[in-house]
Amino acid sequence: MVGALLAFLTIGALTGCGAPPEVRDPAAAPSGVTTPTASGPTGVPTGTPSSTPSGPPVATPSATRDPGLVATACRNGPTGERVVQLLRGRASVLPDNVRVRVRTGPLCAADWQYTVLEVTGHEELQVVTRGRPATPQLVTAGTDVCTIEVRATGPAGIRTLACDAAPAVQPGA
Repeated sequence: MVGALLAFLTIGALTGCGAPPEVRDPAAAPSGVTTPTASGPTGVPTGTPSSTPSGPPVATPSATRDPGLVATACRNGPTGERVVQLLRGRASVLPDNVRVRVRTGPLCAADWQYTVLEVTGHEELQVVTRGRPATPQLVTAGTDVCTIEVRATGPAGIRTLACDAAPAVQPGA
């Protein structure tokens, strides 16, 4: 029984999806005798293919691609200064007397932003915000900003920066 099943599977694998068209249609098989063919359309495409595709359209990159896939420099804000103001304000993450310099960003993906700050006398501070550029909302700030919220709801471009990137993130990453 096992031997018969094995033989059946081997034959199936060797035969593939069927015979080539030349073998299925005996009239199409070469006979060894050449005869002149009539000029004109034969139904077989020759020359250059037409520019009209036949079949379903293939997805190509376009201007309508998902804005959250890649984080890029924010065109409409927020500014690095606005992110620092947010951290010094109601969030109370940064005291007023510490010097801060924006090292990276803000980088935007969809309506999320990622910024890296150099804080004098402290470790580098990563900041993830979201919302309108003029009034961003703090999602998280710290040395490790790959939180559950960022992983679960953040756009791919922000997740990549916050969770996958090395500490030395460069602008435009």
